[in-house]
Amino acid sequence: MVYHTGQDELVFFDKHPTAFPLYEVFAEKLFEMFPSISVRVQKSQITFSNRHVFACVSFMRVKKKMELPDPYIVITLGLSYPLESDRVAVKTEPYPGRWTTHLVIGSQSELDSEFFMWVSQAYDFSESK
Repeated sequence: MVYHTGQDELVFFDKHPTAFPLYEVFAEKLFEMFPSISVRVQKSQITFSNRHVFACVSFMRVKKKMELPDPYIVITLGLSYPLESDRVAVKTEPYPGRWTTHLVIGSQSELDSEFFMWVSQAYDFSESK
């Protein structure tokens, strides 16, 4: 399946147009990996779901403004474990056995095999709930 960006996604990036290419690479790879996922554009985030939400894209302030790259997106993953990596900006356990993990992505090179391994784990965790 070839992924085509929707109008709502373009509008979401109106105030952050330089971050849109990061999102495009992320979304294209997601649809390559998981062709049947759904996308929902909300006011503050774009969510990706199978049975449940497994990843979100936002501009959430998870670091001080001066620590954020320009451009950037925040990708939030729902995992069954606390991800131990220098790449993690913030992680919380909103309830036992569910970890919300926020990663700041500032370049396409950060969308690498290690990152997509975590995305795949979030997808599998969401699918198993």
